[in-house]
Amino acid sequence: MPDMLITKTNEEPGAASLTVTVPVERVREAEERATQTYLKRARLPGFRRGKAPPAMVRKQFAKDIREQVLQDLVRESWRRAVEQEALKPIADPHVHNLSWEEGAALRFELHVEVRPEVSLARLGGFRLHRQVAPVTAEQVEAQLGELRDQRAPWLPVEGESPRPKDLVQVSIAQGLGAEAKDPQAHQFVLGEGRAIPDLEERILALRPGETVDATVRYPADFPDETKRGQTRDVRVTLQEVKRQQLAELTDDFAREVGDFDSLDALRRAIREDLERDAAREADARVRAELIEQLVAANNVVAPRPLVERALWVYAQAYGVPEERLPQFATEFRSLAEQQVRRDLVLDHVAERERLRAGPEEVEQRLGELAERRRTPVEQLRASLEKAGRLRDLERGLTEEKIFTFLLSQSTVEQT
Repeated sequence: MPDMLITKTNEEPGAASLTVTVPVERVREAEERATQTYLKRARLPGFRRGKAPPAMVRKQFAKDIREQVLQDLVRESWRRAVEQEALKPIADPHVHNLSWEEGAALRFELHVEVRPEVSLARLGGFRLHRQVAPVTAEQVEAQLGELRDQRAPWLPVEGESPRPKDLVQVSIAQGLGAEAKDPQAHQFVLGEGRAIPDLEERILALRPGETVDATVRYPADFPDETKRGQTRDVRVTLQEVKRQQLAELTDDFAREVGDFDSLDALRRAIREDLERDAAREADARVRAELIEQLVAANNVVAPRPLVERALWVYAQAYGVPEERLPQFATEFRSLAEQQVRRDLVLDHVAERERLRAGPEEVEQRLGELAERRRTPVEQLRASLEKAGRLRDLERGLTEEKIFTFLLSQSTVEQT
């Protein structure tokens, strides 16, 4: 039986294109397999399961069988293409220019992003600077204040106007006086930027139960460009004001927050957390500096197809509408190029030095996380798998090993 014909038609750093021709004999074989699959599970009137005539099954499930054939043949051709051309794909291929007429060969193109060959002649000998920002008393008190805010209840305020940071319940209608219509209820904290400044100014002058007619103007930096500088007539009614009742900073407060004997113990714990954060930020800066020097020393280039893919991933993550994609690509291209160069360097080092995290290391880290969170390991694994984050865990472990190796090849000065 004639074999598939797979030909590489184009190749550039980061991408490859191939044409695939599946002879009619193999197409018929795939159709027969798909028909048999549907024959076994099909229920047609007048026939027991699996006993309907093949011709009737093919007619009844023609569209489904055709889709199954396409999926099977594309999957098989892709597997063969990877082996034949020794491809290193970083994602599934895209199918283009598909041509398939009844009783004829199947033809299509496969376009795929691939990992380009990277040559790193120099991995070490760099001089790096690690500086841990000192934690100040002001930072500790600010964090303590946030804890205080988080635990403070909201209590109603009667007979006085709201202040910044108060929670207000308002009704806003379009129009003035008797012309006002379509009132909408809104709730927000004053001063957090949830409402335009003109509107907040009118609310700050009201007392609960009072109403005001006003013309408000959208600021020049309003997110919706079409509304910038525009005015609106509104009728605003302040329905309710709530203010947080902040607890006194005492030992009792510290005990309510957690397992702390005193307020001083809580402050020490906050300082330790901030110091750990500062150390992690310093490590991140050292790693970024190391990657920057590695890229420069080895002249690592970000291939266009991989940059385009990174931009597409960013756009999907941020929910960028199609009409804003060109502007988004322009603004984020530099970041995408930086990310691609970083990934190429780390992947090359991981493969060259055999530093990828194994199943045992992943299991060990899962156990540590589960113990820290007081959660069964299986429950944590299932949660990470469902969220698609198990591979992130493996990638994180691999990066830890890579940077441990790379930093051992250079000098890190503590400043």
